[in-house]
Amino acid sequence: MAAKISSLLRQTFKYPGKFFCNSFYTYSSEPFHPLPNRVPQWRTAEEAVAVIKSHDKVWIHGSSMTPTPLVEALAEHGKRGGLKNVELIHILTEGPLEVAKPEFQGVFRINALFLDKNTRGAVNEGRADFVPIFLSEIPLLFGRGIINLDVALVQVSPPDEHGFCTLGAAVECTRAAIINAKYIIGLVNPKVPRTFGDSVIHMSHIDTMVEGDMDLPGKDLGDSDEIERKIGQHIAGNLVSDGATLQMGIGTIPQAVCEQLTHHRDLGIHTEMFGDKLVELVELGCITNARKTVSTGKIVVSFVIGSRKVYDFLDNNPFISKCNACWGQVRCSPVEH
Repeated sequence: MAAKISSLLRQTFKYPGKFFCNSFYTYSSEPFHPLPNRVPQWRTAEEAVAVIKSHDKVWIHGSSMTPTPLVEALAEHGKRGGLKNVELIHILTEGPLEVAKPEFQGVFRINALFLDKNTRGAVNEGRADFVPIFLSEIPLLFGRGIINLDVALVQVSPPDEHGFCTLGAAVECTRAAIINAKYIIGLVNPKVPRTFGDSVIHMSHIDTMVEGDMDLPGKDLGDSDEIERKIGQHIAGNLVSDGATLQMGIGTIPQAVCEQLTHHRDLGIHTEMFGDKLVELVELGCITNARKTVSTGKIVVSFVIGSRKVYDFLDNNPFISKCNACWGQVRCSPVEH
């Protein structure tokens, strides 16, 4: 065992333009701590994705943090560079997802761990794969070495005065991916909210940074219809008591339930995701997290999709702790009445 540890500590990682030899302190891929004497290279999107080669496995940051300029640059690189069988792994992504189009068959092979309208057609036509898996189990694919990534494409908030970026509105499985990946490309966007918890990554762990300035995608579910409101009333009135801890999903039913919780008190949030309606409950004083038995006093969430209102609510807000997907879906103890 001692010999194995010694070998790990002497391990050398190759980065563009230099060799970086790990010491006892810096061998860890834990992204929270700074790596001494290491800074990322600033490149254009086209230059950044040029490191991706045939047969690589590439992670794409998901939901509202989908790094669309990097994905578009990768699509162009795939065509011009004659790439073959690059595996693109992701959960829910927002936007058109250029690489899923039929003309990229043979260049890219999507391995979707969550299906949405931008990938469902490719899967149905046999041009992409779908792996049914619990969101909370996806980080284990990387942590246990079942999938080993060559490159991770992520979107981050700008570094602060200490060099710390964040994964913004979506930590989900991306924290596990950046720990596993050999190379990290970060799209730095000033419109990404700065968030806390598992979201933090020091810029020294990012190999290449790309400057970007674009709005985050939103998801407007519209107003609940009569049937959805009745379902929401039934759930809120019969299943959710004061002090309950809630886990929410995506769709109109979770939204309809939130609309009917405006007279509840001391609600807690430990959830996969949330949107705009939760902000309204916070503003009304319905959510305090005071009676939670896990992470008391804090909203715990893995990713967020909504309007600019919810992204502004996230920004620099210590009331919210962003978490890895396997923590965001832990079972909380029930509230005692």
